[in-house]
Amino acid sequence: MRAYETVIGLEVHVELATKSKIFCGCSTAFGAKPNTHTCPVCTGMPGALPVLNRQVVEYAAAVGIAAGCEIASYSKFDRKNYFYPDNPQNYQISQLYQPICRNGGIEIETETCKKTIGIHEIHMEEDAGKLVHDEWEDISYVDYNRSGVPLIEIVSEPDLRSAQEVIAYLEKLRMMIQYLGASDCKLQEGSMRADVNLSVRPAGSLAYGTRTEMKNLNSFKAITRAIEHEKNRQIDMIESGGTVIQETRRWDDAKGESYAMRSKEDAKDYRYFPEPDLVPVRISDEWLAQIRARQPEMREARMERYQKQYGLPEYDAQILTGSKRMADIFEQASERCKKPKKVSNWLMGETMRLLRENGQEPDTLSIDPYKLAKLVDLADSGAVNNTVAKEVFEELFLHDTDPEQYVKDHGLKTVNDEGKLRSVIEQVLKDYPKSVEDYRNGKQKAAGFLVGQTMKAMKGKANPGLVNQILKELL
Repeated sequence: MRAYETVIGLEVHVELATKSKIFCGCSTAFGAKPNTHTCPVCTGMPGALPVLNRQVVEYAAAVGIAAGCEIASYSKFDRKNYFYPDNPQNYQISQLYQPICRNGGIEIETETCKKTIGIHEIHMEEDAGKLVHDEWEDISYVDYNRSGVPLIEIVSEPDLRSAQEVIAYLEKLRMMIQYLGASDCKLQEGSMRADVNLSVRPAGSLAYGTRTEMKNLNSFKAITRAIEHEKNRQIDMIESGGTVIQETRRWDDAKGESYAMRSKEDAKDYRYFPEPDLVPVRISDEWLAQIRARQPEMREARMERYQKQYGLPEYDAQILTGSKRMADIFEQASERCKKPKKVSNWLMGETMRLLRENGQEPDTLSIDPYKLAKLVDLADSGAVNNTVAKEVFEELFLHDTDPEQYVKDHGLKTVNDEGKLRSVIEQVLKDYPKSVEDYRNGKQKAAGFLVGQTMKAMKGKANPGLVNQILKELL
């Protein structure tokens, strides 16, 4: 069989983090009861007119700046006409002819290469509603809460060559947008979705093959599986003498296969024309300068700063900046307690463990950084030992408990009273004479057993260093 090259371009839809929709004042909050965040504008009632949300323009421009795009001083909206139950107006307001951003690029790195993926354009548009299918009753319902939620669509050049490159690109894109605060990019909630345009061609050929589009993939695992399946499907079809048809396909992740939805439309099929109810968007040099001035420090810059300012190893800096939320907690806690490496250790150790155990992502962290700083101070001063500190941290993680109050309420402060510890250790030595004899005969492990019994007698509140010191003295 001939060798083939996979050619992939992505259309990534990102729901923006505005409080209201793109053309009306309805809430964009996720998870509300169906059809409760709606009004005449976002349900397409006759005579209802759209009014553009200024924040949408600023978020779109901010993403474009971060992606190295040219920001258009003049852009405008167009109508994309199509008929579908979740599209109440029977058209979508989008940008075809003059989008807000063009000609950018995002650098990615995989195990095999480092390259820049071109950004053809970024445009603003409104989201459609959502169909809810009831398989038991064989009926579908429509929820218009999502209708009119602001989107940007980020259209890449066909520069991607594998599922690995696609995931690296999407991860870089998601991180960039999260750092900007333009979207939470939660794939599971649909606030970031990817359409994959894929074709194959003989290795070495410059001509593109016939592409198919797989719609609205919303997990990295599904995207990877869909790409591998579609690549193999097209190769098998070509090798067997068939012809790949340009079409839109739907990926069924449960079955691990795709199926045809409809023939792929071109722009002419949507009958685009200028949106008559919206004036063009003009971005002045002053407005653009304000948006640029608000651009935050991005991940790469933060990683470098953490190593210089806080003296962290590269590995620590990489883990901490992998989530903007975690990076913010680290900085705020470190500022409070002035112990950045110890804050880093708590976040990279116990925090990551509890996140895994609770099935959470770092972006969902709700730890109060000032309470974390308190815990670091308690542990560092010896006010609580390591075992107690871990217990307190878990309470902080799960219930936002104040560390100092928890230690006080539960009597967990470390016992540093030498007289009291000496008395307890003397009793332990009397209770376990065999272990004392074993230690004196050269069995070092016996000392560990005696330390453990002392800690047990002290209910874990003894200062381990002082226990070891007194124990060795008495032995």
